[in-house]
Amino acid sequence: MDIQRSILIVALAVVSYMLVLQWNKDYGQPELPAQTASVSTSQGLPDTSVPAAGSADVPTAQASSPGLPSEQTAAATSSQLIQVKTDVLSLAIDPRGGDVVKLGLLQYPLRQDRPDVPFPLFESDQQRTYLAQSGLTGANGPDANRDGRPLYNSAQRSYQLADGQDQLVVDLSYSSNGVNYIKRFTFHRGLKTDCSEKEKAQKKIECINANAYQVGVTYLIDNQSAQPWTGNLFAQLKRDSSADPSSTTATGVSTYLGAAVWTPEKPYLKVSPKDMDKEQFKESVQGGWVAWLQHYFVTAWVPTKGETHQVMTRKDSQGNYIVGFTGPNLTVAPGSKTETSAVLYAGPKLQSHLKELSPGLELTVDYGWLWFIAQPIFWLLQHIHSLLGNWGWSIILLTVVIKLAFFPLSAASYRSMARMRAVSPKMQAIKEQHGDDRQKMSQAMMELYKKEKINPLGGCLPILVQMPVFLSLYWVLLESVEMRQSPWLGWITDLAVKDPFFILPIIMGATMLIQQMLNPTPPDPMQAKVMKMMPIIFTFFFLWFPAGLVLYWVVNNVLSIAQQWYITRQIEGAASKASA
Repeated sequence: MDIQRSILIVALAVVSYMLVLQWNKDYGQPELPAQTASVSTSQGLPDTSVPAAGSADVPTAQASSPGLPSEQTAAATSSQLIQVKTDVLSLAIDPRGGDVVKLGLLQYPLRQDRPDVPFPLFESDQQRTYLAQSGLTGANGPDANRDGRPLYNSAQRSYQLADGQDQLVVDLSYSSNGVNYIKRFTFHRGLKTDCSEKEKAQKKIECINANAYQVGVTYLIDNQSAQPWTGNLFAQLKRDSSADPSSTTATGVSTYLGAAVWTPEKPYLKVSPKDMDKEQFKESVQGGWVAWLQHYFVTAWVPTKGETHQVMTRKDSQGNYIVGFTGPNLTVAPGSKTETSAVLYAGPKLQSHLKELSPGLELTVDYGWLWFIAQPIFWLLQHIHSLLGNWGWSIILLTVVIKLAFFPLSAASYRSMARMRAVSPKMQAIKEQHGDDRQKMSQAMMELYKKEKINPLGGCLPILVQMPVFLSLYWVLLESVEMRQSPWLGWITDLAVKDPFFILPIIMGATMLIQQMLNPTPPDPMQAKVMKMMPIIFTFFFLWFPAGLVLYWVVNNVLSIAQQWYITRQIEGAASKASA
């Protein structure tokens, strides 16, 4: 009967494992865009219609505005999107308003098995609305025109950064009522030419130019009319309520998806979609930035430093969420010229680049309330990676370093548990002697602890001290874009997604079981049953954890087992000699 039951359990485990593998195969990869299959990446992003995205509300900035044209008017020219491609960006600009309506990250594929399909950061189709808008509003701003947003002209419909070219300038022109406008986009080469192809493929931070993902947006205003021109620059990010396409976790702990702004009081202030549902946020700020965050990537508008502008968030009539700013009043005398500008960042959360662009912007790499511990951990992990060149081995070495740093605390915890294990026969005898009289049993237990010099909390307190570090490391591995699509060895080709064969979670569960065998059995039968179930429960949860996180837990458990086994053997050996 025992043999039959064992065979059934093994068969059930195998069938369950195969079912999970099939589910992972069917649903474990993000879907490719419908239009991608027929579009060559050498031609930039495909031309698709822009629905409601082109008809968003625009701030009026101290002047009444009739708003933007109807959806049909905006979509009329969307089939003629202006395509731009650098070595790191592939984007499309709608000539109606000059908004960036599509943007793909060429160095960050949507899926690892399709390197030709860039991750779509900005989109404007039936699946998602997410775009960067900017313009001139106010009394004479063309974006406040009753006839709709301006329709810009460009010298060509496709631009590409050439080999040996470090900068690409795309000019859009528009004229109205004697005023000539140029909306100038400035793009930069992203990858340094002195790095090898292997180093570029590894996305080494040293090989990426600081302005790689920065797009300069400048308005040149030439007033040839007989009247003074007045207006304001506005820039905003607009997104619908769709899910985060870059999220890779199914663990119940998701990264932040929403807006954030800089204020003098708070260099990183979150404004979630739920906050926008309740009320608008408005504040006058000098410098700073506005941003929209998602897992691994961030988009941000950074206005000119030193200028005071109005930061705002709101929800438009179509249910889209908007975060942006409106600049100060501009006045251009007849026959005079002026310009105003802002920087659009659209790319990965690279802390050093974000910090250089604007103070506080690096905090969009959100490590939670333990950021002050997480930042040094990430700094150490980066330096280890600069030596090893592999994030998987870097995680292993970092775990070893942290384990060594906490060796004295861990040793104290394991000594306490080893002493508890050594006196477990005496504890069982006390339990049998006093039966259901819990008061007498507790008194006898306390006398035993005192006699054997055992602190019943000695095994818990050292672990509690280490928990902030472990939680911080968890968020470092979860939030760092450097882990995305980074291989370790063998079947682990992406440390940021779950193990495709769930081997690491199973190993992790086995190490937890071994740890339990080394620990003393809890005196309470119910607690003992719960503890026996913990390896199974944790294994199930860890099936969908990113492989880098599971790798950390496996290495940490293996080191803990080795340390605990050594200390337990020492104490039990000393006890045997004392009794002899």
